[in-house]
Amino acid sequence: MIELADNFWTTLPLGRDVAILTRDENGLVALNKPAGVLSHPNERADEARSLLTVRYDAEEECYVWRVPAPDGREAPSERRLWLLNRLDSATSGAILAAADGALALAVRGQFKQRRIAKLYAALVFGKPRQPTELWHDVLDIVKTGSHIRTSAGTGKTHAESRMRVVRSRVGAMPLALIKLEPKTGRSHQLRVQCAKRQLPIVGDQTYGDFASNREFARKTGYKRLFLHSLETKFEYEWQGKRHAFAAAAPLPAEFEKPLHM
Repeated sequence: MIELADNFWTTLPLGRDVAILTRDENGLVALNKPAGVLSHPNERADEARSLLTVRYDAEEECYVWRVPAPDGREAPSERRLWLLNRLDSATSGAILAAADGALALAVRGQFKQRRIAKLYAALVFGKPRQPTELWHDVLDIVKTGSHIRTSAGTGKTHAESRMRVVRSRVGAMPLALIKLEPKTGRSHQLRVQCAKRQLPIVGDQTYGDFASNREFARKTGYKRLFLHSLETKFEYEWQGKRHAFAAAAPLPAEFEKPLHM
């Protein structure tokens, strides 16, 4: 167990509406990120709208800030929080971080070995053909600087996700609330896999149905990407012991309301 300042967690410089979901004794924490908040700033001007509103060290992949000593006599102490995964700024929900660099490396290893179970919720236009489906695709992922564009049906990158329908609504604008369990972690994977099956995620400004997005926003007043990181769970080894970690981010109310309108 690492030694942290008594007020480490209570004084985190959290961004707008960011909240701690859960944390463990080793320094692992899950935060609830609202839509529109960046996982980390790409430049100094982004800090005010990021997960933490302080400097981000891109090489170390951690937030860095200084806290004045309580008595004002000693030099300020440096604090760090290592980011373990990322969500697109438009995606809300659970995101992981660690208060120790070695712990961060251990958990990142779990991500690389695909030992992290993740569950997302999405509101989509249309109605899935089956209540549950296993999706297999090959993706072409092009990264240009900080911009990513993914397409399905070409390329050589395998992507797999399991889909389950939670609730649906028929009518002039059919909608479905679905849960998505990605078995692989590709950039924009869920958004592209949904779009390929004529189930574009509501509010998707890159792969979505732009006309339906405008009509949905006009009728409901909601202007966001309806993709939410719902649950994350895994086991990890640390200091000779096995530990289980699980976090759940409540589903935002706006995901359910349109299904009853």
